[in-house]
Amino acid sequence: MTLESKPSPRTAQKSLQHRTIAAAVAESLRERILDGEFKAGFPLRQDALAGEFGVSRIPVREALMQLEAEGLVKIHPHRGAIVSGLSMEEVQELFTLRALLEPRLLEASARQLTPDDYERLNEILQEYSAELRAKHVRRWGELNTQFHMLLYRHAGQPRTLAIVANLLQECDRHTRLQLSLTDGMKRAETEHAELLRLCENGQIAEACSLLRTHIEDVGKSLRTYIEGHQRTDGSRTPQMPVRD
Repeated sequence: MTLESKPSPRTAQKSLQHRTIAAAVAESLRERILDGEFKAGFPLRQDALAGEFGVSRIPVREALMQLEAEGLVKIHPHRGAIVSGLSMEEVQELFTLRALLEPRLLEASARQLTPDDYERLNEILQEYSAELRAKHVRRWGELNTQFHMLLYRHAGQPRTLAIVANLLQECDRHTRLQLSLTDGMKRAETEHAELLRLCENGQIAEACSLLRTHIEDVGKSLRTYIEGHQRTDGSRTPQMPVRD
C-alpha cells in the first residue's frame, strides 16, 4: 500500500465514529430483542431506527449486520431485516449440540475447578435466587451464561467453548421467555445447585449426566412452548412500536 492510498485522519476518525455509534445501536437493539420487546419476525426498518436513534442509516445497517452475525437478526435482500426466530428444527439442533458438547466440557473441566471458582459459582447461584424472587429475567439470562461458562473454563477446548457460548446466546431470549412463563426458573435453580454439589463432591459422571438431562429437558420444554405460540401468534403481523 502506498502512502497516498492510506485513509486521511479525518476519514479514519469518521469511520471510527460510525463503528462506535453502530456498537451503541447494536447494544440497544440486542437488549430489546433479548428482553422480548422485539419478538421473532419483528421488522427492523433502517429508516425508522435511524430516526429513533438520531443517526444516519450507515451505523444502523452496521448494527443490524452485527446482530445477524450473532444470530439475532435475519437480513433479507429487498425485504430488510427482521428479528430471527427459532424453528422446531433449529431448537432441536441447538439443544442436541449443547447436550453433546457441554457434558464433554464439564467432564474435562470439573476436576480443575479451584476454590475461587466454586466461590464464584456459589455467588452466581445466590444472585440467581435473588433475581428469581425479583422476577428479573434479563439478569437471569446473564447469570445462567456465566454459570455454565465458568463450569467449563478449564476444559482446555477454546473452539468448543466458543461454539457453546454462541449456542447459549442464540437460544437465550427464547429460553428466558419460556422459563419466565413456566416453573422452569425454579427448576433450573434447583438443578444448578445440584450440579454444583456433584462437582464439588467429585461425582463428575453424575454431574455430566444431570447436565445432559437438564439441557435436553429445557430443549423439550422450549419446543413445546414455541409450538404453542406458533399456533396462537401465526396470524399476527408485527408492527414497529412507537417509543417515548
